[in-house]
Amino acid sequence: MKSSLYVAREPDADGFIHYPEAEHQVWHTLISRQLKVIEGRACQEYLDGIEQLALPHDRIPQLGELNRVLERTTGWNVARVPALIPFQTFFELLASKRFPVATFIRRPEELDYLQEPDIFHEVFGHCPLLTNPWFAEFTHTYGKLGLKASKEERVYLARLYWMTIEFGLVDTAQGRRIYGGGILSSPKETVYCLSEQPEHQPFSPLEAMRTPYRIDILQPLYFVLPELKQLFELAHQDIMALVHQAMQLGLHTPKFPPKAA
Repeated sequence: MKSSLYVAREPDADGFIHYPEAEHQVWHTLISRQLKVIEGRACQEYLDGIEQLALPHDRIPQLGELNRVLERTTGWNVARVPALIPFQTFFELLASKRFPVATFIRRPEELDYLQEPDIFHEVFGHCPLLTNPWFAEFTHTYGKLGLKASKEERVYLARLYWMTIEFGLVDTAQGRRIYGGGILSSPKETVYCLSEQPEHQPFSPLEAMRTPYRIDILQPLYFVLPELKQLFELAHQDIMALVHQAMQLGLHTPKFPPKAA
């Protein structure tokens, strides 16, 4: 596992995390900017979740505030984690309906892009949809499958996660919208993903698992769900049978250049 330059903040004896004022400022800048960018681009289920969470604009939220809403809506919680966690820990948390949140926030010089998931990415990008029963069910199922999967199977599951929970799009009556948290926490990708530049493909779990990706570029391809409820339906399919089918068929040719050495 790679090491991180960031260190997650620890809570005090009462479970309260004290962030310096400069970090609250970063949160304020990020959330103010991103709420404007996602207008007319985020799916309604995500916007409903934003409304329910009532995220503060002037400070980083405390995890307990999020938990009160998530527990009431879908029975989920967020769990404080260090900057980077092993796959095993990640699957264990999701399998027990706990979503990992690293309690650090990016520095001002990394405002637009950060490879590691910080508290803004996790809370603003993912927590709103964890109030949605379809999305929550799929995420829970994914955690349970990952816990039992082999190392090789997990690589295929990771691609499914990437193409849905992180970078998924959905068609709605109002037009194409975003539900992936990796997009919704990025101003550049929020605009780019719905433009003519990238490729859009109807969602297929098998194709998603066979599609290579890179974490450090704008995605060349996005998979589009016909409706968000399909995630719930996918949670009740035999996903591991699809994993084994994808493993037999092998990967597609990457749609991006290899990373420079």
